[in-house]
Amino acid sequence: MANMSKKQVYRHILRLLKPYGWQVALTLLLALVSVAGNLLAPIIFGDAIDLIIAPGMVDFVCITEKFILLGVVIAATCAAQWLMNIINNSITYGVVKDIRAATFSHIQELPLSYIDSHSYGDLVSRNIADVDQFADGLLMGFTQLFTGVLTILGTLALMIALNWIIALIVFFITPLSLFVAKFIATRTYSLFRSAAVIRGEQTAFVEEMTDNLKVVKAFNREECNKEKFDDINERLTSASLKSIFYSSLTNPCTRFVNSIVYAAVALSGALTLIYPAALPVAFSVGKLTTLLSYSNQYTKPFNEISGVVTELQNAVACAARICELIDEPAQTPDAPDALELKDVKGEVKFENLSFSYNPDVQLISGLNISAKAGQRIAIVGPTGCGKTTLINLLMRFYDPDEGRITVDGNDTQLVTRHSLRANYGMVLQDTWLKSGTIRENIIMGKPDATDEEVVAAAKAAHSHNFILQLKDGYDTVIGEDGGNLSQGQKQLLCITRVMLCLPPMLILDEATSSIDTRTEMRIQSAFAAMMKGRTSFIVAHRLSTIKEADKILVMKNGNIIEQGTHDELIAQGGFYSELYNSQFAR
Repeated sequence: MANMSKKQVYRHILRLLKPYGWQVALTLLLALVSVAGNLLAPIIFGDAIDLIIAPGMVDFVCITEKFILLGVVIAATCAAQWLMNIINNSITYGVVKDIRAATFSHIQELPLSYIDSHSYGDLVSRNIADVDQFADGLLMGFTQLFTGVLTILGTLALMIALNWIIALIVFFITPLSLFVAKFIATRTYSLFRSAAVIRGEQTAFVEEMTDNLKVVKAFNREECNKEKFDDINERLTSASLKSIFYSSLTNPCTRFVNSIVYAAVALSGALTLIYPAALPVAFSVGKLTTLLSYSNQYTKPFNEISGVVTELQNAVACAARICELIDEPAQTPDAPDALELKDVKGEVKFENLSFSYNPDVQLISGLNISAKAGQRIAIVGPTGCGKTTLINLLMRFYDPDEGRITVDGNDTQLVTRHSLRANYGMVLQDTWLKSGTIRENIIMGKPDATDEEVVAAAKAAHSHNFILQLKDGYDTVIGEDGGNLSQGQKQLLCITRVMLCLPPMLILDEATSSIDTRTEMRIQSAFAAMMKGRTSFIVAHRLSTIKEADKILVMKNGNIIEQGTHDELIAQGGFYSELYNSQFAR
């Protein structure tokens, strides 16, 4: 998706705040009370000063009353500010919770084409680091922006009421402060966005290198990776320093303008007192004191707002990256009248199917495959011929560009993805295990499985013995992606997971690639029992493992060039025969 404009981001933020409307309204009310208290205090203080007329002419009774009233006003103001901060925190972290939930949920719904074309580290950075940055900016914006705007408007109105001439002087100097703040803010946004993008790149690189540290060390890539990281880190430092430098100019520049405002009020007020007849405005020392206090209050929000420009610009830049992810089109939803696959027999057909990941590069064209219920279909061919693509299409991770795939005569694009995938059991070459116990990983596809069923599946998959040798057996906690388990043990757990579910259709993509030969022989016998009566699609590079398949599909450049049983294909002496015999060539 193209970069979002600021207006689009602001509209997104307003939509996120909509569920918290009553809290926002209460915050505005408390902000109004807080500002009213801050504006009323200088008037009370100025009136108290005007009660001090000359030596011996001081109304102590009225002054005492004024100070009691001042204390009450200050206490009410502090209470309003305290409550406002509590509500602002509630709004901010509620919005952050909603954003993280929405982002994670949307990632689950994104098409795999998007996930495959974006680094995982960048997606993690958007959901964690960018949301944190946005939260900081949103919190500061709520606590200072609302009160700042109300203070500016309130003080200007009261200054006009006290002395409209001095108020006009302040009013005409104000645009200078606004111009400086806007000039700098418009330049910091692009810099902060650039820093956020580089931060995502850095997160992705660190995650990638950490996950593959053994490969890095095996190929002595440590120094090369350090150089690449240093390059990314240098670019991030440069972008961050530039954005901080420009945004840090805002505060001192606006403070300079604010000092001019204060000096203008003091000078014009003093001249009004010295030459009262020159101006048609009633004035007093108390009113000048009030005006000077208001000039500070009037300019203070500019300082506060300019002080959070850095956070606000950073927050908006991070919010843009989050909103772009949330706005990314989700996978095509199931049709409202989509069928639920039930009592599946397992008859699968590819009918005139065409597909490509890149529209400019055709991968599969006009493919026709027919698998009868209970057949074992092996798919072989050189790397990149489209074997794994067929698996992606069977599971509807991708949809075909043309043609269709049917299960028991039902077009898979007209059935729910959940029911389709529930009828497939899949074991891939790339294992995936979550953080948790061995048992939790096995029962992923059947959460209500009994202990007896889990043990039976583990015995069938030949994983029971090694599980018992672990410290806590089936209750052993493993880390992300299997922790310290060997690749073969992880693959056995994935096979056990499928053994437990036993769906009507199976997909085995190099399912025994990481298992020793002796265990593989046992697994193959278990697979043979498991596949009996179930439609099975087997992708294998070791052709000796698929000799018993009912049908072997030989793929090359996205097309089926040969098909038949092992003996039939060997007898033909074609491409399959060459592939098979190449395993034994010296």
